[in-house]
Amino acid sequence: MKLRLQNDRSDTRRALKLREPSTVMQPDSSERGARAGNGLSLTLQPELLTRTPAPGAAAAAATPAANPENVEVRVPMTSGPGELSGGASSRRCRINSHSHSHSHSQSHGHHRAHHHSNSEPEPDSPDSDADSGEPSTSLSELRCLFRWVQKSLPFLIILCAKLVIQHALGLAVGVGLFTTFLYVNKNIQAQVFLQDRQSRLHSAWLLLFLTSSTLLLYYTFLTETLYHCLIFLSPSIEPLGFWEVLWAVSITNFVIKFLFMGIKCLILLLPSSLVTYRAQGRWLMLTEEMGQVHQAVAPVPLWFRYLVTYQEVDGTPGLTLGVLLALLYLILKLLGLYSQWTSLLKTVRIFLKGEHTGSAASRSQCSEAGDVCPICQGEYREPRALICQHIFCDECIALWFNREKSCPLCRTVITEKVYKWRDGATSPHLQIY
Repeated sequence: MKLRLQNDRSDTRRALKLREPSTVMQPDSSERGARAGNGLSLTLQPELLTRTPAPGAAAAAATPAANPENVEVRVPMTSGPGELSGGASSRRCRINSHSHSHSHSQSHGHHRAHHHSNSEPEPDSPDSDADSGEPSTSLSELRCLFRWVQKSLPFLIILCAKLVIQHALGLAVGVGLFTTFLYVNKNIQAQVFLQDRQSRLHSAWLLLFLTSSTLLLYYTFLTETLYHCLIFLSPSIEPLGFWEVLWAVSITNFVIKFLFMGIKCLILLLPSSLVTYRAQGRWLMLTEEMGQVHQAVAPVPLWFRYLVTYQEVDGTPGLTLGVLLALLYLILKLLGLYSQWTSLLKTVRIFLKGEHTGSAASRSQCSEAGDVCPICQGEYREPRALICQHIFCDECIALWFNREKSCPLCRTVITEKVYKWRDGATSPHLQIY
């Protein structure tokens, strides 16, 4: 009987060892304090057995399995700060050799390492500070500028009013010249675009308007003899300061524009029997190129005199510096005039020889093309075949090449340069130097 009881106990113990599940490790409240010290305390709680032991072994196993929830096994673990996760995982492996316990300990160690890395403050990069500081700096500067303008606005208004009162005549003359230029330039282009339907009476009115405006201007400033600037002489303006030179140069530039715009009006007054539309475009182009050269040369005497003029208190150094500046201005001016002279020579060559964009088209070519011009959608008038074999009216394709240099249909390049001045336009560029 004793022998059987011992065998039953030994069998029960073996069954408990074999059937004992892996312990579930749960962090206790003591784990929260482990970060403060160098130790680690874990609570091991075994799970309830799912199988009822043998009757003989119930008495022997009643004591440890009677209340499994209250059984707590505390394993103190101490390690250095650098071996916290490694030491804890090794001790867990020695306590529980099961794969589930080992994986749980590794995940627990990674969780602690991740929490430890998150708890450390990350240093801010200097680049991010610099990048984040630039917009705020620019905004602050803009705000300061806006506040300064807001505070200074009343004074600026008073100052502008004083300047307007002092230079009211000059400002009125400038506004009048500019509006006159815009009005006449737009109307000349409209008359050129109308071709045969243009009004010669309107062209005569434009010529009269330009002439009266110029004469009225020179009569108003008769004492300054501004008309001397047209023939490259200096006006009788004393003293000849910077603002006086700038004012005289601007007025002279507008007057030269008016002069050559009047010549364009005279060209428009010529009958179409004497000047065809293609020839008219060449005359207008040549007139504009010559006007630009005149505008570039006219300011030279005024600026040269202003740069060379010196006061007696400056002495020899002032005269020497003025002569050097004047020579430098002349060199730069000659370089600019060289490019304009090259453009003028090309224009004269085209004016004399004409542009060979194509040849006259035959009737068979026109019939094959449908006897309809692709531009005006009408019957061909003096049809002209381009080098790409497309046929257009002579006047239509001439008007097209005033703004383009390729065929309207196939985009083949026909001309090397766009001569936009053939439509009667005048350059709005103000040549003040």
